[in-house]
Amino acid sequence: MKELVYAASVARPHANSFKEDLSALYDSKYCTDVDLVYQGVVFPVHRAILSVRCPRFRELLARYPDYGTQVPIHIHTPGIDVNMFSALLRYLYTGDFNADECKLDHDGSVELIMRLGDEFGHPQPLEHDLRTLLDTGIHSDAVITFCSDSDAHEPLTPEGYAKGTKHELRCHKAILAARSPFFRNLVLRRARSGEELTERALHSPTRIVLDESVIPRRYARVLLHALYTDSVDLGCIVRSSVSVCSLSEVQAMVAGKGHMTLVDEAMEIYQIGQFLDLPILSQGMLS
Repeated sequence: MKELVYAASVARPHANSFKEDLSALYDSKYCTDVDLVYQGVVFPVHRAILSVRCPRFRELLARYPDYGTQVPIHIHTPGIDVNMFSALLRYLYTGDFNADECKLDHDGSVELIMRLGDEFGHPQPLEHDLRTLLDTGIHSDAVITFCSDSDAHEPLTPEGYAKGTKHELRCHKAILAARSPFFRNLVLRRARSGEELTERALHSPTRIVLDESVIPRRYARVLLHALYTDSVDLGCIVRSSVSVCSLSEVQAMVAGKGHMTLVDEAMEIYQIGQFLDLPILSQGMLS
């Protein structure tokens, strides 16, 4: 039995941690919304991440609120070259300092972090700051909403959305794009289509509409919790939510069950994780 369990765990695809995904986000530059300029080099970054992680950047970026603006960076700590500044940014994204990026040994890295911390402030643990983004919605630039076939018969609001799509969750495009290829492709497709330009002109968040027959709204907070914390919390299921029946619910009713069991819900969350290409969600149901 132990051999079977080990073989099954080895066969699972690797589920990236938020540290790995945010490091990749820093490299890929998906969904950046502001440019830092240091010693003539431009660093495209994400306002929400730097603002929640670093008091100095929060104050600085607040003075440059426009999308895509270039923000000049002046550092008083001596000896900080471009590579060291890049290592500082990655440290804010991941909570880990990459000594190789700035060609320092361990002692040199610790000294540099302490010196920069005196100027920029020492950040909270990354887990704490991501949870702050999740719980408060501060610096959010996206809204997840849900629609169903019945919404097609609802009168439209002035913004062009049916009144039935009122269940909204504020979130951050950078986090969505970093953690899920599904959301990343969705956000990038909207940007290419020009919809994002309209949203920026109206100062409105990017609206991501999910089909409730595929992803029931009662699992929305489970999904976001996994994206921001790397953990699956079934306590986030909103069981009083009025949702369109999913396939699992229909199967439960056909089988004569009055309601879905915890196992049914776990299986449905697993399927949602598979659909969104989000291993941290699907594998959380297997552990």
